[in-house]
Amino acid sequence: MKHIHAIIQPFRLAKVRDALRGLPGFPGMTVQRIQGFSQIDGAELPRDIKGELTDYSPGIRLGIIAPDDLVPEIVRRIHAGAHTGQKGDGILWVTPVESFMRLREPPAKG
Repeated sequence: MKHIHAIIQPFRLAKVRDALRGLPGFPGMTVQRIQGFSQIDGAELPRDIKGELTDYSPGIRLGIIAPDDLVPEIVRRIHAGAHTGQKGDGILWVTPVESFMRLREPPAKG
C-alpha cells in the first residue's frame, strides 16, 4: 500500500477527479482546501514581510491510499489532469503505508 499525496490548483480538481473515477478499482480520495506559498525564484523577501507572509494562494490537497499495483496509473492520471505547464501547477509524492484498516471492520482480536 502507498499514500499518494498531491497539491494541485483548485481549477484542476474536476479534471483530476473525473480521470480517477474512471479507473477500475479506484479506492477513493480525501480532498482538502488549503492555502500555501512556494519558493520565490531567488528573490530576497523585503524585511517587513519575512516573518509573516500573507500572500498565500489557494490549493487543493489530495490524499489517496492505494494498492501498489494501482499507484503508477493513479500518479499518471493526477499528473495529466493537474499539469498545465505553468508555475504553480503543484506537487505530487508517494509514501509507503505501514498498516491500513477500515474502521467499519471489526477490531482484530488479541
